Amino acid sequence: MTSDESHDSSVPNPSEKRRHPRCKVAVQVELHPEGNTTPLRTATSETSLGGCYVETMFTFAVGTMLKMTLWLGDEKVITPGRVATCFPQVGNGIEFTGMSTDDQKKLEQFLSEPGEQESDIRQ
Repeated sequence: MTSDESHDSSVPNPSEKRRHPRCKVAVQVELHPEGNTTPLRTATSETSLGGCYVETMFTFAVGTMLKMTLWLGDEKVITPGRVATCFPQVGNGIEFTGMSTDDQKKLEQFLSEPGEQESDIRQ
């Protein structure tokens, strides 16, 4: 398996450890790495209740702690995150850590409403 395939949810992975199913949905996100004042603005390519995947040439090292702002339509969700995977010049898998209960509910509602996401889905 190439590194490009390893983050693709359509490729079966017997060692899958995710607790939540991923949705192929683009969510605008701003990443603030710990110790850095310059945010990275991008979009997710996949999102779940437990984290997201961000395709970017400017990747972060595994373990990097982030403050994240996600825009779910008109709703804004702020959560800490931790970089779980790194594919240099391809992207990062990020785990949400410590998301508030209210923000979890906003994210869950957003992900369960396909009509709200339809225009954002990347194929």
